[in-house]
Amino acid sequence: MGKQIRADYEQILMFPPSVEDWVAKDHPARFIRDFVDSLDLSELGIEVPDSDTGRPPYAPDLLLKVWLFGYFNRIRSTRKLEKGCLENMGLIWLTGMNAPDHNSLWRFFKANKKSLRHLFRQSIRVALKADLIGLALHAVDGTKIQAVSSNDKARGREHLERFLESVSERLDRTIADAMTEIERAEREETGEYRLPQSMQDGLKRKQRIQEALKELDESDKKSVHPSEPEARFMKNRRTKDLSYNAQAVADQKSGLIVAADVVTDGADNGQLVPMLDKVKENLGAVAEENVADGGYFSSGQIGLAHEREYGILIGKSSGEIVSERGADEDLYHRSRFVFDQERDCFICPEGRLLPFHQRKINGKNHNEVRRYHCKDFLTCPNRWKCSKSKNGRLIDLSVYEAALERHRSKREKPENKERLKTRKKIIEPPFAWIKSALSFRRWTVAGIDNVKAQWDLICTTINLRKLYHHWVSGEVAFT
Repeated sequence: MGKQIRADYEQILMFPPSVEDWVAKDHPARFIRDFVDSLDLSELGIEVPDSDTGRPPYAPDLLLKVWLFGYFNRIRSTRKLEKGCLENMGLIWLTGMNAPDHNSLWRFFKANKKSLRHLFRQSIRVALKADLIGLALHAVDGTKIQAVSSNDKARGREHLERFLESVSERLDRTIADAMTEIERAEREETGEYRLPQSMQDGLKRKQRIQEALKELDESDKKSVHPSEPEARFMKNRRTKDLSYNAQAVADQKSGLIVAADVVTDGADNGQLVPMLDKVKENLGAVAEENVADGGYFSSGQIGLAHEREYGILIGKSSGEIVSERGADEDLYHRSRFVFDQERDCFICPEGRLLPFHQRKINGKNHNEVRRYHCKDFLTCPNRWKCSKSKNGRLIDLSVYEAALERHRSKREKPENKERLKTRKKIIEPPFAWIKSALSFRRWTVAGIDNVKAQWDLICTTINLRKLYHHWVSGEVAFT
């Protein structure tokens, strides 16, 4: 039996170890270093701290490398990143054995959360330079991700108002005590008097409750979380949780994410054009065709996309599917009403006219429609077969009806039906990577600005993971 290999803790090295030799040539840490070193951080708006006194600050490129490598390896907690800088060879190598503490890492994230959006664009530009991104077919989709705040602490208006009243009463007593102390200090000339901590905390608490009540006033929410009023209850498969709606656009050719955003609206039907606008901002153009599921169907969005000459294919909405059911048996189905453009009216199956009544704005997306109203419903013998409304039959016609009809006709073509079928193959893998490979199923930061920054980091990580394989093969170089 040969001699077993054991650690020799008393071994003395003739030459000092070289940090450069600690990781392999194709190690992801080298890829992260090359990517960050290729960036002009000041141009991206990432703060470069400068201090003439005290301990020198950690360089922003070092902290950025730590964050990117951490996300690359599913390490997102600042304390775990701090620990990793002492134990993980990749992080030890990246930092050159300079281990930043969790406070330094968090301050960097907080100071640069808006600049991290530019970092996501840089990952796209690297792919563009390497000719990896195609502009033939893109897919748009969204996924609900649970907020860091607890569902249990969300409160309704009545509870918040009682809480506000209680906080205000305690704050008034604290202010009265503070004023008495200030007057006493003034008389006795004892010097500076600072606002008590209890009063500072009370003011912050009162402000958060007022913001939560304002959020209720400006939305259709029934309850909000006082510490995170922007989060909304959204349906996540079988449950409804405080969440944010994370949006993404993926490229068919490369699988890369080419646009990303986070919104507080639980519905997707107002996000199509905004996401395509972001694609154009990032790539300089949109794909020839952009596919989305029926949740993105909106007359206003389809009309706006047509005006901007965006190629879109949207699956049938639930409203369309319901409307199509029973069309053959229903003698007064919407499809049986004929629009007379010259007279600007609809003609019902009985030959009666439904003239123009008014313009109306529907829904959160402010879809504008022209409403037509039957004037003869009181004398019509079939009025109750036609409509259950006591006011008679109403028909809404979108101001973008021509664009809607063109889209429906386009959607029925066989080649476009096949494109719609490819939607899941394009957009679902990035979401699967995010939730399974990166184990990211819940935000670890609170507030819409922090959440947007984290989503950009996540999407940047997905892109870097794909670009890494091209870097190893020599297709991507940072020069």
